[in-house]
Amino acid sequence: MLSQLQRAAWGRQQTAERLLVAVLAEGHVLVEDVPGVGKTTLVRALADSLGVETRRIQFTPDLLPSDVTGYTYYEPQHREIVLRRGPVFTNLLLADEINRTSPKTQASLLEAMEERQVTIDGEVHALPWPFLVCATENPIEYEGTFPLPEAQLDRFLVCLRLGYPDAAAEMEVLTRPGREQRVERLGPAVSPEELRLAVEGAQAVPVGEPVARYALAVAARTRAHPSLLLGLSPRAVIAWMRAARALAFLRGEEYVTPDHLRELAHDALCHRLVVRPEPALRGVGAQAVLEEALVAVPLPGVRAPLR
Repeated sequence: MLSQLQRAAWGRQQTAERLLVAVLAEGHVLVEDVPGVGKTTLVRALADSLGVETRRIQFTPDLLPSDVTGYTYYEPQHREIVLRRGPVFTNLLLADEINRTSPKTQASLLEAMEERQVTIDGEVHALPWPFLVCATENPIEYEGTFPLPEAQLDRFLVCLRLGYPDAAAEMEVLTRPGREQRVERLGPAVSPEELRLAVEGAQAVPVGEPVARYALAVAARTRAHPSLLLGLSPRAVIAWMRAARALAFLRGEEYVTPDHLRELAHDALCHRLVVRPEPALRGVGAQAVLEEALVAVPLPGVRAPLR
């Protein structure tokens, strides 16, 4: 899977690895970057590699919640109420340009992302396993967009920013024959049973108490930071640790270390922090505040904070 995703990601190994971390941690992914860097192509490659059912929603301002979850209607021939399932009833949902639809429609995904179920006309319907939302958004356009609220951002395990590929990878793509410049449809690289075993194995990776205390200390530092309006929630810390377990499993390591947490910190935590208006106007960002917290909290077994 990793080799297939690297090809779709134009050699960006870390991005491909983060996608697999999200799959193993049963988390959702937000891909935020400018147009044309391969966001949709990468998500499509992930779906192909998993070999699961995939549906895509192109979010627009006129999209309704029922267009996402589905609705019930009266069927006169059989005289019964029939459920028409929406595209959310799938294994991998590509929510393309999720910030282009109204907050009401964005909120229709909250229950699905957190509880793996949807409620339609008062009746609860379970979603299939696995269920993964991969959303994309363009961060530089504000006209006609609706920024995601904090409650929805907190439900994404990681927020990835692809950036531009390096010169060597871009040159390799440009020198291919024209028909090969697009990533072809890939075949499944893992069976459903193998995927289930991998998810179970990833979440069974042990976490020692010193490592857990380190994660909690970083979270406490953000909650008390004067530049932040909103620090890390308990859900954020749990998601951070699930991602660290998945990363350790993916690399064949036997337990979670602080290095796993620190490596994933920016991708798993920055989008969950809210900077106060005054520091934001001075150019203080969530990444700088998080880095300050990571540096200030001593690693397990280290007496003084890192400098």
